[in-house]
Amino acid sequence: MKYLIVGTGGVGGSIAAFLHLSGCDVDCIARGAALDAINERGLIFHSDKKGDHTLPIPAYSADSYPHKADVIFVTVKGYSIDETGPVIMKCAHGNSVVIPVLNVYGTGARIAAQAPGVNVLDGCIYIVGFKSGIGEITQMGDIFHLVYGVPKGKNVDADTLRQINDDLTNAGIKVTLSDDINRDTFIKWSYISAMALTGAYYDIPMGPIQLPGKERDTFIGLTQESKTIGEKLGIDFGCDLVNHHLAVMDSLDPHSTASLQKDLKAGHESELQGQLYDMIDLARSLGIPTLTYDLVASRLTR
Repeated sequence: MKYLIVGTGGVGGSIAAFLHLSGCDVDCIARGAALDAINERGLIFHSDKKGDHTLPIPAYSADSYPHKADVIFVTVKGYSIDETGPVIMKCAHGNSVVIPVLNVYGTGARIAAQAPGVNVLDGCIYIVGFKSGIGEITQMGDIFHLVYGVPKGKNVDADTLRQINDDLTNAGIKVTLSDDINRDTFIKWSYISAMALTGAYYDIPMGPIQLPGKERDTFIGLTQESKTIGEKLGIDFGCDLVNHHLAVMDSLDPHSTASLQKDLKAGHESELQGQLYDMIDLARSLGIPTLTYDLVASRLTR
């Protein structure tokens, strides 16, 4: 199977590197200086799980990709999602499977609307990965868990799903084929929102959130509010959401930070809309108060 990774940031670069190291046929869509750097000397990859490598992964601009991919992972930031439709239409064939793994909720449906006739699934990912240089990616810690699923009303060939699962597993990526991907993408959105916003609000890495104190209390407060939103939407989490989020938080490298924090610090465009204000807007539409989210929003402006 030919894999195409759209986006070569911390998530996309890590997926591409793991697949390449296992022998899979994988290409990347990149842009700007990162595209030039990867083509000139390869993708530089630092990984707690795989070590240090310089990988000759083929990289292309969105306009120049010459192939049709069997599986397309979309790993762009939430603010770029509306640019992905034309890329997918150009790079997909009739049986391609598209798996978005973004940090915002509802991305599968949004991408599917831009790519009619293409099999767009939905997904999310748990990983600490970030750009550590131009064409350079760092993956930290032991967590690398990709969750994806087939939305209601869609069908994908079982053999195709089995092959994807086998390839990801053989690459060293934990993979879960979800029986309720709407639930699981909401859980991830809830988690990344609480994690990133707590870190950004206090300007701290994950370490202080792993210990008792006001930082951990803020993380819990954000989680409880998104839990109420999910329950109002009719989502059955199948777990205690606060305990789930705390378990993931406590497994992180204490020195790690969220990509939202890095973008805000650098003055770059960020996913603040998707991780903060979209949650508040959804709560307002459901009549749910969000005292903790409002507190964070008072410091973090659009």
